[in-house]
Amino acid sequence: MKMRRLGNSDLEVSEICLGSWLTFGVGVERDRAQACVHAAFDAGINFIDTANVYGRGAAEEFLGETLKGMNRHSYVMATKVFFPMSEADRGLSRAQIEKQLDASLRRLRTDFIDLYQCHRADPETPLDETMEALTRAKQAGKVRWIGFSEWPIETIQAADALSGVEKFVSSQPQYSLIWRRPEKDVIPWCREHGISQIVWSPLAQGVLTGKYKPGIAVPPDSRAASDAMGGFLRQEWLSEPVLRAVEQIGRLAGQAGLSTAAFGLAWVLREPNVASAIIGASRPEQVHENAKASGARVDPALFAEAEGLLGEALGR
Repeated sequence: MKMRRLGNSDLEVSEICLGSWLTFGVGVERDRAQACVHAAFDAGINFIDTANVYGRGAAEEFLGETLKGMNRHSYVMATKVFFPMSEADRGLSRAQIEKQLDASLRRLRTDFIDLYQCHRADPETPLDETMEALTRAKQAGKVRWIGFSEWPIETIQAADALSGVEKFVSSQPQYSLIWRRPEKDVIPWCREHGISQIVWSPLAQGVLTGKYKPGIAVPPDSRAASDAMGGFLRQEWLSEPVLRAVEQIGRLAGQAGLSTAAFGLAWVLREPNVASAIIGASRPEQVHENAKASGARVDPALFAEAEGLLGEALGR
């Protein structure tokens, strides 16, 4: 497992990050979820990403219990704040950041969070109030570094322009062979300002694993078949042209000695500004297979061909 520096921080994170959205504490039975965490450490993964809102605290509680007794400095823990935890608790106000951070620390059974991220931007709270609260959290030793997820470029730039506050070191956008929007402005700007990408949905909600086949109904146990889990899966990604392109990408992956999923992850990691790609897993075998993307050497011509196949399928 290869490591990369996270922006202008002192954190060295594994190129593959174990995520917990829709899985730990809610979607996967406890024994299997714990097996996935242990498989991640066995594979050399040191980076875990969660959020207070995942299972309304259940994912953090699961991780706190699973990781108790481990050397706290042997792994990097990232969590997030913004989405509603109750009818009254949401957003990035000073009061909410203080309240939700303390709750996350209790659930995770730790004295500090390595990376505390704003899950979305909060237009209802002055930006300087949010940044000052995050800065105080770092000064208090509760947070080591701060990041954001899916912030518009204008808000990122406005936060960076504030004086006397902590600077962000990470951005968490959706990014994959299918979804390349961050390449337009977020990645170039972050590259110049010491901010790394931690990518969510690098396999386009499972489409880039090759498990969805053209002309065949989606598997009943897949995200695409679930109303609760398929909210971020765009229907055009399940179109015949896209699924046929993914089948062809599977053959390109074979030429590189990788699974379709590992090829998709390796494509994301080809971008130097990406520090880590977040994977979800319901079985330990998935963790080990996806970990093979780290350090994979792939002919750039294969990546270019894959980009062309999906570009044509999506009408780019």
